[in-house]
Amino acid sequence: MSLPPVEIPLGAMRFNSDSQKLEYWNGSIWMQVHTFSPNLDGGARAVFHSGRLSSGNDKNNIDYVTISTAGNAIDFGDSTQSTESLNTSCVSSRTRGLYAGGYTHPTGHHDQIGFITISSTGNSTDFGNLIQSRRGILGVSNATRGVFCGGLSPTPRDTIDYVTIASTGNAQDFGDLGQARQSGTAMSSPTRGLLYGGYFHPSYAANEFITIATLGSVQDFGDAFRYITQNLANRYNSAGVSNSIRGLAAGGVYPSPDTTTGNIESYQLATLGNGNNFGDLIQTTRSKNGTASPVRAVFAGGTVGPSASTASATIDYVSMQTEGDAVDFGDLTQARYEHAPIGNAHGGLG
Repeated sequence: MSLPPVEIPLGAMRFNSDSQKLEYWNGSIWMQVHTFSPNLDGGARAVFHSGRLSSGNDKNNIDYVTISTAGNAIDFGDSTQSTESLNTSCVSSRTRGLYAGGYTHPTGHHDQIGFITISSTGNSTDFGNLIQSRRGILGVSNATRGVFCGGLSPTPRDTIDYVTIASTGNAQDFGDLGQARQSGTAMSSPTRGLLYGGYFHPSYAANEFITIATLGSVQDFGDAFRYITQNLANRYNSAGVSNSIRGLAAGGVYPSPDTTTGNIESYQLATLGNGNNFGDLIQTTRSKNGTASPVRAVFAGGTVGPSASTASATIDYVSMQTEGDAVDFGDLTQARYEHAPIGNAHGGLG
């Protein structure tokens, strides 16, 4: 007697013991996942830009780690100015990383875009300006284009603007968000940018996506795992990372009541649908940030402890192919939060 066929869920992953390759199910056939790191000078890097200290002071230093190894961060250089960079307000190609907007004490919100050359070390350089001064921006990118979505100035915005990463100059209009938001989480595939959660007083934003290569407005993506299973609103101040197949949202805040979490959620970026549980960070953390290579994601900093009032230097990591809890990687050069992550091997680069 033969067993009935088992339906394979879209986006399922397996290890092919014959080819020794990782594969995913695209709905009709198994496709190979390219798990190599690109041939980069210095390897796949995670660069952590600026941020805030427990004292509330802004920090303008930049440090980095090599994602394939474990160990403490190394000094990279300094930003053009101290900025409070909330959540994922960065975009990058394989060679260049851009950071945009922020809040500088005591002058307030700004529209500055700066850049670094990821494979080298050194101070950042001016790139141009956003359409609108704001902080708490969600940044998504592919190999050529960076897109900056939403933000706060002084209320949540629905603005989307974009730049060509290889050139310098001011941002141009892309379209509008379906819902104004700040301090959400962004994940990129080579074609799509997922905009996860975020804050829009008095509510919390749903998941949306854009097609990076085209101009226009957003479309609905799906719901957060915690919203479905625990009847809680989408979170904000989470760390977002991705390879070309999977996006992860880690840590953050669930409101009503205001609760910090260490949960990691997983999304299949090629399909529309709800999130799934992946594992947990080492600590319950908000305002943590990170980036990924095709095989590994790193998350750094954030705030921990009672009322999430203490800055953390902890860097933890997970394997992008498997589900499970995070493992210790090392420490930042200085404990901080609301910093901006830049990577040269993230999901938007293929």
